[in-house]
Amino acid sequence: MVPNDRKYTREHEWVMIENGIAKLGITDHAQEALGDIVYVELPTVDDEIAIGDSYAVVESVKAVSQVYSQVSGKVVEVNEELDGTPELLNQDAYGQFIAAVEVSEVNESGLLTAEEYEAFLAEEA
Repeated sequence: MVPNDRKYTREHEWVMIENGIAKLGITDHAQEALGDIVYVELPTVDDEIAIGDSYAVVESVKAVSQVYSQVSGKVVEVNEELDGTPELLNQDAYGQFIAAVEVSEVNESGLLTAEEYEAFLAEEA
């Protein structure tokens, strides 16, 4: 099930914005497609990222994937747990963010609601 508390991209990433801070992550569909995740290259706190930038790399036994941002702003937190245990993304993709960004701009046109994302997944299948 796709949580309703965040928005999604057609590239299988999610963004949840609260009080001007966007938590960014990958969807359950993405982690499933990647397979066993073995490494996550996290951004650095204070990095500036722009809409469309790759801010992280997720490496699995099958592939290496760039993770792109739908927001611009400054990285204020990274999920350091993923450094030692990247498989947390496999266990709970929606419960694990990759980075948190202080938002200066959001690409609303690139974001889907949970219902729109589920419909997109159904079309892709």
